Amino acid sequence: MKNILYEITDEVKSVFGGKTIGAIVPPIVFVITNSIFGLLWAILAAVLTAVIIGIQRYLKGETIKYAAGGLVGVLVASAFSYYAGNAADYFLPRIITSGFLFLVSVISIIVGKPIAALSSHISRGWDLEWFMRKDVKPAYREVSIVWALLFLLRMYLQLLLYRGGNLLVMAWANTLLGFPATLTVLILSYLYGTWRLRNLRGPGIDEYRENKTPPWRGQRRGF
Repeated sequence: MKNILYEITDEVKSVFGGKTIGAIVPPIVFVITNSIFGLLWAILAAVLTAVIIGIQRYLKGETIKYAAGGLVGVLVASAFSYYAGNAADYFLPRIITSGFLFLVSVISIIVGKPIAALSSHISRGWDLEWFMRKDVKPAYREVSIVWALLFLLRMYLQLLLYRGGNLLVMAWANTLLGFPATLTVLILSYLYGTWRLRNLRGPGIDEYRENKTPPWRGQRRGF
């Protein structure tokens, strides 16, 4: 049990690290400032918050690429709300992103290159051919189906909240549908995925690279 908890903690750190604060704080600052001072000041406050987070990371010697990505996201969201003249449109890019990810997930499953496998291939550098094996791919295909359903559900809920127009509820809901929901799904994906790989009885990535013959030990760590 301790080994499993250690693996999950290690995997979560490798995926998130300190990347999420730039996505969580600016929207909340935007909503609070908008309710007090109006749309323009809310945009300026959100952008300034994202910049401050980036500077803070730079001074700590941390990578700023995630903060830069967060700043770009804030700028895009701010542009939506500014040109529409509607503060609720700040959250419109998130709805579009959820819809886009749902479509990408579905297409990846249809064409036989599950998004979970491609994501793991990119982040871990494991051989793409290993992911496509008949005794490996089903695990990633099934996890990709769950991801697609998550993105669809998230888009649906975001649309409902957007039409309701309550900015504070939208901010907190988008926060919960972002990091906490993603973290939960990633943990469940990891647990299910590693269990499924063991039951498929295919080779682990190291065994595949070393051209070992069966019976294989299988993939015991990482998904």
